[in-house]
Amino acid sequence: MDGKVYKAGFWFGIFAFGSNAAFVVAQTLQLLGILSYPYDEIFIYGFSLCIVVPFLLEMLALHYVTPVEKKYWSHAALIFTIIYSVFVAANYVVQLATVIPMTLKGASDQISLLIQTPHSLFWDFDAIGYICMGLATLLAVPVFEKKGFQKWVRISFLANALVTPLIAFVYFYPQFSEKLLLLGIPWTITAPMAMLLLAIMFKKNMRKKIMGND
Repeated sequence: MDGKVYKAGFWFGIFAFGSNAAFVVAQTLQLLGILSYPYDEIFIYGFSLCIVVPFLLEMLALHYVTPVEKKYWSHAALIFTIIYSVFVAANYVVQLATVIPMTLKGASDQISLLIQTPHSLFWDFDAIGYICMGLATLLAVPVFEKKGFQKWVRISFLANALVTPLIAFVYFYPQFSEKLLLLGIPWTITAPMAMLLLAIMFKKNMRKKIMGND
């Protein structure tokens, strides 16, 4: 396997992790009342959008380095990562490029259907996206070995998958509140951790490949 795939997987993973961490900080500052509109939503949607492509390409790299006998699982994980990417990217672009500018102009009544509020159209888009991310990490679990560093990557992916029912509950519970949002806190640990550990795995495997070629 070309070492460039490992290198790409590492750097895209680092970028996805960094964007995810920045999103967590922005979301926390919003909940604490330190960030207010429109900057809270600009940072939250902006950093969330920055996760999408790097995570997708990190998972693509995983598929390419997966042994043939396990490629069914990496391919399945990639498919759900693509679904995640499509739904959340559509949401974040609409919020950043249309909703926030129109709201600042005082014309929010013209685009009320597009505003992401609990149980709205784009709220459901977001929900589908992050549920699919959870399914992607679940389907990728069989790809990793149960020993060595891959064991920790496997655990992080499984942990993120196990948080998915909580994410679904937060999105679809009839009465939304900020206290309900706190149920999603484990995701702020499991998602970036999965991205980071996978990136580190790429780095370790790239080094092994270089040493093997010497």
